[in-house]
Amino acid sequence: MNSKFSKILTILVGVIAVAGIGLFVNVAVAGDDAKAVSDAVGPLVSFSQYLLYITIVVAVVLSILGLIKNPENLKKTILGLLVLGALFAVSYFISDSEAVLNAQGKVIAGGEEGSLSNQLSSTGIWFSVILGAVGFFFFIIDLVKSLVKS
Repeated sequence: MNSKFSKILTILVGVIAVAGIGLFVNVAVAGDDAKAVSDAVGPLVSFSQYLLYITIVVAVVLSILGLIKNPENLKKTILGLLVLGALFAVSYFISDSEAVLNAQGKVIAGGEEGSLSNQLSSTGIWFSVILGAVGFFFFIIDLVKSLVKS
């Protein structure tokens, strides 16, 4: 069964690769004409989008099936998501929603003080900083452990 699945997967990857190469060649052959390039890029972008959507669906479905088959991993996953949610909440509460200014000191359109986009952008930055600090902390701990062992 595994060998049969491997062959089918190999054929599927080959078909996707050939289609991608064909679409890429179509763009390369379009030349310098802006209209021709635009017409050639459209199918390549659509093909890439469909591949992305299919990949997301397959990854989510297989992840859910794996969690259902192994309840211990489900508990760990839920705990991890709760920790990430808590870190996100902390990031949201320490973020600000100040106005976004351009080089001349004027407020950019959509960047008014108190706007949700400013708040969420700041939240994302703080969330990244917190996760980076946690990762760095564990890296240092692992480094010290490896130095102590040797």
